[in-house]
Amino acid sequence: MDRIIIRGGKPLNGRIPISGAKNAALTLLPCALLTDEPLTLRNLPRLADVDSFGHLLNQLGVSTMIEGARPDEFGRVMTLRASNIASTVAPYDIVRKMRASILVLGPLVARAGEATVSLPGGCAIGMRPVDLHLKALEALGAEIEIASGYVKATAPGGRLQGGTIRFPFVSVGATENALMAAVLAKGTTVIENAAREPEITDLAKCLIAMGADIEGLRTDTLTIQGKDRLHGATYSVMPDRIEAGSYACAAGITGGSLDLIGARKETMPSILSSLTDAGLIVEDLDDGIRVRADGGLKPLSISTAPYPAFPTDMQAQFMAMLTLADGTSLLTETIFENRYMHVPELHRMGADIEVRGRSAVVKGVKALHGAPVMATDLRASMSLVLAGLAASGETQVNRVYHLDRGYERLEEKLQAVGADIERASDG
Repeated sequence: MDRIIIRGGKPLNGRIPISGAKNAALTLLPCALLTDEPLTLRNLPRLADVDSFGHLLNQLGVSTMIEGARPDEFGRVMTLRASNIASTVAPYDIVRKMRASILVLGPLVARAGEATVSLPGGCAIGMRPVDLHLKALEALGAEIEIASGYVKATAPGGRLQGGTIRFPFVSVGATENALMAAVLAKGTTVIENAAREPEITDLAKCLIAMGADIEGLRTDTLTIQGKDRLHGATYSVMPDRIEAGSYACAAGITGGSLDLIGARKETMPSILSSLTDAGLIVEDLDDGIRVRADGGLKPLSISTAPYPAFPTDMQAQFMAMLTLADGTSLLTETIFENRYMHVPELHRMGADIEVRGRSAVVKGVKALHGAPVMATDLRASMSLVLAGLAASGETQVNRVYHLDRGYERLEEKLQAVGADIERASDG
C-alpha cells in the first residue's frame, strides 16, 4: 500500500495548476446516460473516483474514449456515448466504492424508465441517506422499492412526469439527481430549496448545452421544462474550488505564496474571505488567484453550511492550518456528524485540539512535528499532508488511496513549488 513521505518546514512558493473539479466531474459523467449522442468532457481530472465512475458507466453500456495526453499534462478529455442502455443495474461491487454512484439513478429512470442501484458507499464521515433522492423521484411519478440493499425505481408508462420537488433541507446530491431526472420528464418540474453549489450550476450548464431547458441557475428554485430527448455536447469541467482552497491553506500553513492557476474566485467566496480573516493576502491574477502569507496566522470561528457558506469539504484543511494560528479557533461541523476523525492524527503531530460534540476547539501551537499518521477520508488526508508540509522532521501519511480519489497528482504539484514530498510503496 502506498504512503506519502513529507519532510516539512519549507515555505511553498510558485504556481499550481488547479484541476477540473472532482465533485463536478462525478455529476457530469452520468449526463451521458441522458442521450444516445456523444458527450465530450474536457478538463476531466485524473482521479480514482473518475475512473471508478467510468467503469460503472461501462457496465451500463456507455462507451468511453479518452484522448491521449502528454504525461506532463493535467486533466484529460473523455468522450462518452450511451447509444443503448445495456443494463439498468448498478451493482454493489462498484457502487460501494463511492457514494457518487447514486447519481446514475435519476438519469437511468429518465432515459430507460427504470433503474436498480445499490445503496452507496464512500468516505466514512457519517450518515448520508438517500431518502431525499428517492422522494424527489417519487415527486416525478417514480415508484420506489428497496430490497436486499438495492433501490429499484420505475417510471409507470416508461416516462417520468413533471412535478414539484420541495426539499426539507439542502442536499447537493439529491438536487443533482432530481435535475438530471427532470430534464427528460414530461412537462414542467420545479425544484424548491435546491442546492446552489457551483457544481450544481456547472451541471445545469452542461445539460443546457445538451438541449435542456432550465431556469433559475444560482438560485434555490430551479424550473425545468422537460424535453423528449437531449443531444450530445462538448463541455469543460469547472476548476476545483476545494483543491484550490486546499493549496491556499498550504500557502498559509507554510508561510509561502502560491499562484492558483485557473481558480475562480466567484466559486469560493467564503473560502477566500476566511483566508483573509486568517491573515492571508488574496490577490486576483489574470489566470487565477494568488494567496500569500503576511506574518502569523490569526484564529477563526468557522461553521460549515451549504453554499455560499463555508464548505464542509474545507473544514479539515482549515483545521490543520489553524493549528499554527496565534490564538484559539472554533470550528463547528453542521453537515456531517463524524468529520473529526483527523483530530487524533493531528494530535500525534503536536496539535492542541479538543472536540466538543459538533465543535472543535483548536488552540494554536508554536510548531508541529513529523509523525506517522493514518488517513481516514479524502479531506482528512489532505489535512495531514498540510500539517506535514509545515512540521519539522518527517511525516508519513498512510492510506493515501483516499487522496487519489480527489487530488490529481498531488506530489507533483507540491514538488513543483518547493515541497520535499514523495510517494513510497510497501511492495
